[in-house]
Amino acid sequence: MDFGFYMPVRVIGGKDAVLKNKDVFAEFGKRALIVCGGSSAKLCGALADAKNALSESGIEYKIFDGITQNPKTSDCTLAGETAREFCADFIIGIGGGSQLDAAKAVAVYASNPQIKNDGIYTIPVSNEPLPVLLIGTTAGTGSEVTGVSVLTKENGKKKSVSGKNYYAKVSFADPKYTYSVPYRFTVSTAVDAFSHAAESLFSKKRDANSVIYASDAIPVIWEALEFFAKEKKLPDSEMRNRLYNASLTAGMALNLTGTCYPHTLGYTLTEDYGIPHGFACAAFLPSFIGRAMEYDSEFNDRFFELIGVDYEGFCSVLNSLNDLSEVKMNVFQIDAYCSVWENVKNFANTPGGFTKDDAAGLLKKMFM
Repeated sequence: MDFGFYMPVRVIGGKDAVLKNKDVFAEFGKRALIVCGGSSAKLCGALADAKNALSESGIEYKIFDGITQNPKTSDCTLAGETAREFCADFIIGIGGGSQLDAAKAVAVYASNPQIKNDGIYTIPVSNEPLPVLLIGTTAGTGSEVTGVSVLTKENGKKKSVSGKNYYAKVSFADPKYTYSVPYRFTVSTAVDAFSHAAESLFSKKRDANSVIYASDAIPVIWEALEFFAKEKKLPDSEMRNRLYNASLTAGMALNLTGTCYPHTLGYTLTEDYGIPHGFACAAFLPSFIGRAMEYDSEFNDRFFELIGVDYEGFCSVLNSLNDLSEVKMNVFQIDAYCSVWENVKNFANTPGGFTKDDAAGLLKKMFM
């Protein structure tokens, strides 16, 4: 099997990685803009660690804490303007996937004042983005190691930007910051990471490396999902540690292959029904794995060996974690969704291919 690998992020992992490696920050300048949300970075201790590390290294900093879930291009533009006004040398992103994705975009906006709001999707990046250092606080998105930033456009629709301009320079990977994440968000981020690994395993773009990473992550995350389904409680610190490390491995797989249709269809559930991203993607995993069983027999057996249950057992666990009872669609909504799903690369990446007509049929079956 052919293979390739490009992930130019220096990952520094382990307990107290930020404090033990505070000298790393000084490699990138004397002034930093910290991009985070309103509370989570404080509650888990990551913001305090970052502030201490910067202060001890003689680095001035300013905090922009206006990044919410599903970050808006307008908020990222404002943060980029703030970075320019502060004369920031680099950006530090602290939080879950939303904040980390936002930090990558802020670095582009900061060094490219000609790009504002949704212009990030159409206007070329002419100046190199500011360096980005990331501190992840959830075990889900793998944004720490991917060259992807998912933002919310001015019309409320989610869309990603990707490529060499959206990689961090350094990611600090300390699982302790995930210990304070509440139950529902812990589960949502876990199923998001599982989606990354499963979609990568069956991707038409898979290669030898992506298969290794996905195969490493899947059983670890599945063990946690079975625990959540059975116990309905938070995991202990050891499981938290394994989950976080597996989310990074799943991110490495995702970085090589991209996602398949569960992510594209999942965006609609987040945008229009407020379903958290991980649960939204997981809603389509049963149909996705069913399609893989039909079109990818080579890796179908491998997948079920990795999770240790059959298809019915797989669906049972996911369905017990995900409540979609409030999602109701009509034919006009579905037609509107599908009208923009022409030649979607995530659809083409799916086993057996996937078309907007396939999407329409699936949405009608699930939600009408």
